[in-house]
Amino acid sequence: MAKSSRQKQKILYLAKFFLEETDEDHPASMSDILAYLSRAGIEAERKSIYSDLEELSLFGLDIVTLRGRGGGYFLGERDFQLPEVRLLVDAVQSSRFLTRKKSEELIKKLRSLTSRHQSSALSHTVSVSGRIKTMNESIYRNVDAIGGAIERGHKIRFQYFEWTPEGKKKLRRDGERYTVSPFFLIWDNENYYLIGVEEKSGEKRHFRVDKMLSIEEVDLLRQGKELLEGVSPADYENRVFGMYAGKEERVTLRWSNSLSGVFYDRFGGDMTVRKDGDGFISSHRLMISPVFYAFLMGFGGDVKILEPQWVKEEFFNLVKKNLAPYESENTL
Repeated sequence: MAKSSRQKQKILYLAKFFLEETDEDHPASMSDILAYLSRAGIEAERKSIYSDLEELSLFGLDIVTLRGRGGGYFLGERDFQLPEVRLLVDAVQSSRFLTRKKSEELIKKLRSLTSRHQSSALSHTVSVSGRIKTMNESIYRNVDAIGGAIERGHKIRFQYFEWTPEGKKKLRRDGERYTVSPFFLIWDNENYYLIGVEEKSGEKRHFRVDKMLSIEEVDLLRQGKELLEGVSPADYENRVFGMYAGKEERVTLRWSNSLSGVFYDRFGGDMTVRKDGDGFISSHRLMISPVFYAFLMGFGGDVKILEPQWVKEEFFNLVKKNLAPYESENTL
């Protein structure tokens, strides 16, 4: 048989066929393979296909052969199996820091990791239209720019905004640019945050990446490493509630036995705990903020602040302030 002009591409088309058209539930017969190649303008004989399949296997593709009636060939192990792709799709579609457009683009790429048949099944579960998504389309570029600066140990400059009640962007500091030494990025409560040392205040701070505008890397070495010495992203997340900044303090709490799961989930399994009657006492280095107090209020009398005194007093005053509107209405 005379060779067509596309014979050199045959093995590439075969790899593409197995990646896109086959899976465990959809094996292909030799006739299917030959028909696919023919549609691509490549004529081939069965004998050459057997040889090509062996080469693909030696290259690393898991070509599985099913013997007997109704048998065929399919791609077995993939870099990402269907449950893994489904997990990634769910993470992408539920992430607030990604815009709807970027979510759809990423999901489309993730679906290409599976066969055509599996991709079709995934599409029935994909829905991003009802999710609350960030309105900042530059999030991807921001993460990339920050990551590059962190890798090179450089400072960055950017503008930072907040949303007005009318849904418009308002630049903080009247548009003055922030200069920050970036150290790491964390993903918390469906948002990306940059953790770094702000030059103007000389303090460690965090910024929501989707609220950062016009990021530029500065050819200056970052500073303030000592402020984050020994602090890992996971450790920082444990200290900060809802990524709400506040004064850092070591707080000792007493909590009831019923809250064991809550405390270990929130602070991790390596926290130091000691038994105290029918409860437990633990000490934590935390950012003191209204979100931290809200966390405590959710458990009523099952959690008590033991020290320091100023945190106890601040919490007590906050509770009184929250009760005031109801007391004035005689609803208690």
